[in-house]
Amino acid sequence: MNKFGKIIVLLNILVLLSCGGKQEKKEQITIGKKSATEQSESEKPKVVTTTPASTKIDLESKGIGPVTSVELPAEIDQTMALKGQDIFKKMCMACHKPTQKFIGPAPAGILNRRSPEWVMNMILNPTEMVEKDPLAKELLMEFNGSPMANQGLTQEDARAVLEYFRTL
Repeated sequence: MNKFGKIIVLLNILVLLSCGGKQEKKEQITIGKKSATEQSESEKPKVVTTTPASTKIDLESKGIGPVTSVELPAEIDQTMALKGQDIFKKMCMACHKPTQKFIGPAPAGILNRRSPEWVMNMILNPTEMVEKDPLAKELLMEFNGSPMANQGLTQEDARAVLEYFRTL
């Protein structure tokens, strides 16, 4: 056999060995696995659907902070709402847009998802809220770890902002 023939035979042997090795690996991977019909219910993968924190509804939690009770009259106080709108535009619009997600969540409809106390405590005490309140922690994660800045508002200012949120 000439050199060329020996090289061809050697290459064929190498190709067969390399293909055989891959086949053995495939068999090792599939050994012991059950088909989907053989799996018990507990072994089947579970589909987990998570609701974004910004759309979760929790009207019971009051959050962590100085506000423990807020009474909202049936009618919106327009003067207070205008003051709240002014405060919101000056202090909050850098991160929040009234009706759309931005750096932070949109406040439109917030009182359908959170208690008034929770909203005011988030405005007044955002640092402690994201450290200790489970929902505030989830919001922090949903909005890429962008914490809400403490704007140093008074309770009266926060209540005015809350009244503005009622108009959205």
